[in-house]
Amino acid sequence: MDFIDESRIFVKAGNGGNGCCSFRREKFIPKGGPDGGDGGKGGDVIIVASPHVNTLLDQRYHPHYRAEKGRHGEGRNCTGRSGKDLIIPVPVGTQVKDFETGDLVADLVEVDNRVILARGGKGGRGNARFATSTRQAPLYCEPGVLGEEKSYKLELKLLADVGLVGFPNAGKSTFISHVSSARPKIADYPFTTLVPNLGVVRWKGSDFVVADIPGIIEGAHTGTGLGLRFLRHIERTRIILYMVDLSPDNDRDPVNELEVLIHELGSYSESLLERKQIVVFNKCDLTDADIRAKDAVAFARSRGYPCFVASGLTGAGIDDVLNEIVKDLYEHKSEGFSPQV
Repeated sequence: MDFIDESRIFVKAGNGGNGCCSFRREKFIPKGGPDGGDGGKGGDVIIVASPHVNTLLDQRYHPHYRAEKGRHGEGRNCTGRSGKDLIIPVPVGTQVKDFETGDLVADLVEVDNRVILARGGKGGRGNARFATSTRQAPLYCEPGVLGEEKSYKLELKLLADVGLVGFPNAGKSTFISHVSSARPKIADYPFTTLVPNLGVVRWKGSDFVVADIPGIIEGAHTGTGLGLRFLRHIERTRIILYMVDLSPDNDRDPVNELEVLIHELGSYSESLLERKQIVVFNKCDLTDADIRAKDAVAFARSRGYPCFVASGLTGAGIDDVLNEIVKDLYEHKSEGFSPQV
């Protein structure tokens, strides 16, 4: 399945039904008077966060949504049937923005969160509503009110406890496949991961979700590479885990690589640097990796980051990383952490 995390949709609520202009006509009842019924209300367009949907694929390829119209009123004071509401299921974590202004309309962060995107039109009144003592046979009835219509932009931000951030080929996919049942594509070339991956980790009685986003490169906060498209997926995470490559084949110095990652996140959103941050120097199983790790570990610790030397391939040092994550998540929960993004 394609991972679609943004889409534009057009919604049109149902029009209200027209009121009816009718008069009672029965044998032995002359001048029976007006009996035109009201029109039915048009259906609303409602967006709902569903646990059964993972992407915005449906909204990308079917962007137009129209709710049912209300039925017209009928004689004998019969009110027209109201139009059915139209429900649009979207993934939990979807943000709804006004397409014209960009204003945030709704942030659907919990299952069954819902909001009305367009309200159905009110049904028109039948002529029976206009009868008075001085106007006993009104020939007037109201038309139904048009339903609202509007365009919205949908953006999906994944909900995860830990966000993996690193350059392409830093070993993030190998790490998440080692600690969870997620099986992302793994290969020895940059940008193997082209879509975010989620993995559920169970460690010492605790469960948490890890998000692996495509690799970050210098200038990502301005849209370079996959840039802005995927950086938003770590905005909701409680912990940011920097994955730095210790491989001797890596032309980048580990210290410089970590500095660039911190700079890119801070340039995208300063609030990200206020989250708990952990540094993992990966691929310690390779030759000379320990030499490259020495200065890098000293630098990370001087900045106050918990740091670990590990290997996502062999599992060396991974237990210590998971222990740190569980400890930090427990602290966040006790503090009632809730990122406002």
